Amino acid sequence: MNIVLLVILVANGLISYKAFNDSHFFRKYEFHIGSIRSGEQYRMFSSGFLHVDITHLFFNMFTLYVFAPYVIEAVGSLYFAYLYFGSLVAGNLLTLLFHKEDYYYRAVGASGAVTGIIYSAILLEPNLYMYGFIPGYIFGFAYLLFSIYGMKSKNDNIGHVAHFGGAIGGFGITLAKFPYFITQEPFTVLVLLVPIVILFVMAKMKKI
Repeated sequence: MNIVLLVILVANGLISYKAFNDSHFFRKYEFHIGSIRSGEQYRMFSSGFLHVDITHLFFNMFTLYVFAPYVIEAVGSLYFAYLYFGSLVAGNLLTLLFHKEDYYYRAVGASGAVTGIIYSAILLEPNLYMYGFIPGYIFGFAYLLFSIYGMKSKNDNIGHVAHFGGAIGGFGITLAKFPYFITQEPFTVLVLLVPIVILFVMAKMKKI
């Protein structure tokens, strides 16, 4: 067990458990547009350590536990931490951008950070298969398209924008360290890039 990964897992567990039993603590540190715009920017970071319930916490931490080793082995502990927290902030920044006028919008969870680690792993391990049979790049492409659908339909309580932003963070930060992936793995890079371009084109056209 890598020490940085262990610290992140334990911190998420302890802070989330505290919030499960203290609603004031939960409200003080959750992602809340109105509070962030009034100056409480710390929520952009703190909200990533809160979860709605034990199932939400377990799913995020288990997913992180599965994919983190691929990233840590390739980039080392410090850059892994940079990827994780960079993806967390990227997810919340995109959420803030898309919901900036919705002062009552609230969200919690490490999903943006975890999604960033998944996308980094897909880039770093071109032969990675999700669920044992789905090529990583296919999963990444489909997941981002599903996230766009979720943003547009708004028919569930999933933070699709944060997931998408986290994926962009993981994608961009990984390529910043390994820019030669663009020429070595152009197909994977292009497949993952297409939904990102689609999202911003749709946003520009006010279709989402």
